[in-house]
Amino acid sequence: MSTKEKTSEDLLLNEKLVSQKEIVLYNDDVNTFDHVIETLMKTCEHTPEQAEQCALIVHYNGKCTVKTGPYNDLKPRCSMLLKAGLNAEII
Repeated sequence: MSTKEKTSEDLLLNEKLVSQKEIVLYNDDVNTFDHVIETLMKTCEHTPEQAEQCALIVHYNGKCTVKTGPYNDLKPRCSMLLKAGLNAEII
């Protein structure tokens, strides 16, 4: 076995499995694009372009995954989205 193969093998063994969850934002007929964009920038740390693209996807497809990560990171973000009047859930 070569050194390169051994190193690759060691890296695979040390890799941790992290349970990734998603915040899904759903469309509604109440919130404006500006409100959704501003809220995504604030709560999910999106750039203006990312937030606008998510808002458009939600508008046309009915939903969009706006953030992925461990549950403990997503829980307060989802709560902030809900408090801002948006429809979201962690799946």
